[in-house]
Amino acid sequence: MNRPILTFTIILTFGLASAQSQKTNNPFQTKVDSILKLMTLEEKLGQLNLPSSGDITTGASQSSNVAKNIEEGKVGGLFNIKTVAKIREVQQIAMEKSRMKIPLLFGMDVIHGYETTFPIPLGLSATWDMDMIEKTARMAAQEATADGINWTFSPMTDISRDPRWGRVSEGSGEDVYLGSRIAEAMVKGYQGDDLTLNNTMLACVKHFALYGAPDAGRDYNTVDMSKIRMYNEYLGPYKAAVDAGVASVMAAFNEIDGVPATGNKWLLTDLLREDWGFNGFVVTDYTGIEEMMYHGIGDFQEVSARALKAGSDMDMVSEGFLTTLKKSYEEGKVSMADIDTAVGRILTAKYQIGLFDDPYKYCDLDRPAKEIFTPENRAFARKVSSESMVLLKNDNNLLPLKKSGTIALIGPLSNDALNMAGTWSVATKQEKSSPLLEGLKTVAGKNVTILQAKGSNVDYDLDYEKRVTMLGKEIPRDGRTDKQLLDEALAIAKKADVIVAALGETAEMSGESSSVTNLQIPQVQKDLLNALLKTGKPVVLVLFTGRPLAITEEDENVPAILNVWFPGSEAGLAISDVLFGDVNPSGKLTATFPMNVGQVPIFYNHKNTGRPLGNKEGKFEKFKSNYLDVRNEPLYPFGYGLSYTTFAYGNLKLTSNTLNANGTIEASVEVTNSGTYDGKEVVQLYIRDVVGSVTRPVKELKGFQKVLLKKGETKTISFSISEEDLKFYNNSLEFKAEPGTFQVFIGTDSNAELMQEFELK
Repeated sequence: MNRPILTFTIILTFGLASAQSQKTNNPFQTKVDSILKLMTLEEKLGQLNLPSSGDITTGASQSSNVAKNIEEGKVGGLFNIKTVAKIREVQQIAMEKSRMKIPLLFGMDVIHGYETTFPIPLGLSATWDMDMIEKTARMAAQEATADGINWTFSPMTDISRDPRWGRVSEGSGEDVYLGSRIAEAMVKGYQGDDLTLNNTMLACVKHFALYGAPDAGRDYNTVDMSKIRMYNEYLGPYKAAVDAGVASVMAAFNEIDGVPATGNKWLLTDLLREDWGFNGFVVTDYTGIEEMMYHGIGDFQEVSARALKAGSDMDMVSEGFLTTLKKSYEEGKVSMADIDTAVGRILTAKYQIGLFDDPYKYCDLDRPAKEIFTPENRAFARKVSSESMVLLKNDNNLLPLKKSGTIALIGPLSNDALNMAGTWSVATKQEKSSPLLEGLKTVAGKNVTILQAKGSNVDYDLDYEKRVTMLGKEIPRDGRTDKQLLDEALAIAKKADVIVAALGETAEMSGESSSVTNLQIPQVQKDLLNALLKTGKPVVLVLFTGRPLAITEEDENVPAILNVWFPGSEAGLAISDVLFGDVNPSGKLTATFPMNVGQVPIFYNHKNTGRPLGNKEGKFEKFKSNYLDVRNEPLYPFGYGLSYTTFAYGNLKLTSNTLNANGTIEASVEVTNSGTYDGKEVVQLYIRDVVGSVTRPVKELKGFQKVLLKKGETKTISFSISEEDLKFYNNSLEFKAEPGTFQVFIGTDSNAELMQEFELK
């Protein structure tokens, strides 16, 4: 009888000690507690409410419904509100008319820049330059805070291997290691080293968790995977953001183990807080609480209570916390401790960024003109954009173009400013973006004649075109017939020395709610491209896309292909810099390009089957794991990207063929610029765990370096390998390395063939 009582006492004491420890670790806890004691239940629930700015406009703030709720203490923060003047006016309502005078948070989707817009995140990741990526987030924070914003819903760290899913454009690709490094860089860029400064802001890692792996690639759909896959292949970037000190986390829309993430206690409390030690606050995604009803796990009151008890602290738009938790408290379904814990986290965040000391610290009316969309910021964006572009093909060195002769610029994206920034560029002034025609004219100089024609609409289907030209990023549909558009394009093509075809997706053909089953370029644009190829003139395809596309036909027939993603506000200038060779392309793919949609999901770090295809040529073998109609290999592998120069790899060495626990070995390789241009190369290191207690991938990225090599120059590139690099989650979800043989590959992409072996003792 005594033993169970003693055991219970020990557990209870441990729990109390942990809670006290957490309070002690929060330097603002005393202040938070003092505020909580003064708040009514309704005011506490108001702090958990995050509405959209809705009907707030400058001059009308005082009479809006949102303003009334702020005055009554029913709002903890707002999002989708822009400009210092407007934000200051709204903050004044909270500070001058609400009883508790608690300042508001102001959030926005500052995803890949603010008004100065960088490439979409998938394009940013293709730079493989962590310092550059960190600086883009730093610059975005500088501009956004100058305009009154103090919280961004970024970075998105969802791993995705399925380009049918439109939001692949918002992430960093398919690899957990690279995604983790980018997550760290972004958090550091937004938050800096001191959140009390008025040019740093709260970051929010999203979408927690597994959002990038929906069934059938359809947005918001069910996600279902084993824990071992979850831990090894998807959770890493979220944890990297938490380890980097991210201030907030956004719950995902999808379910995990049958429970929507917004109400999933294992995810938001057991894993995030207890295992990972996260001490910030969790916000739902847009109407995430309300949507739990449609998953089928309860009515509005029930799912709201479940979300709170699971660990969701702030309710975006649904107003479930605001309107149902009082009743749930009265019925004993949630406790005051549950509510106070969530409110305390929100208040702590406001203390962290100094809002209680100065509610108007982000409201300096002089900052916007000096800090937003400046020439210096735009020059940096141009550089970043040029380094994100991936040269996919360049037969006979067609690129770079000569700064002489006549160029025919043809395609529906040839003179379009509104689509250059890509998806989730909510603060961008689209009309100020640099279109390709303008960029070519600026960079080419006086000795180049540039002719331009639209050539085709985006798609034959008008209804489809309307669906993908939303959010102000429209391309006016030309009133001429398809034949008239094509005839005009062919007429100018005949006058040109070279044709530049600007084709692909528009900005909102990828992004949220933009899932597809066809990964090809729209047929009307394919028909235009084929007609241009038939002229016999050399053709350069400038490919705009927010996802990996299946461009097998284009790869077979077009001599040069430059994938430019959506390059941001300086798009036209940056593309032209690369086309004319002022910048040597150095981008590398972070997501595999499939041969066709039937290969999807496709990714480099797959596992072998018991019947792997053995031949290197990819020829079909009966009773092996392959397709009848297409080879297993993708069109372009992870890590792939060409340059105007060439790089030769050789002399891969290890400092030892054994690695002891707590020790390191060095892997080195000689890389030579064997071409005729100076260029940057991303040297990539992969490791294979040959035998494991559970099956292991054929190889995994474990290191990379982006290096500049002058033509003819050779550099020795070294990587340090430790036991930590060899760890993985086993069947018991223990993170450990296992003794045995490991293979090291170093090369220009994930098909790296130079290999050495070592033993972990």
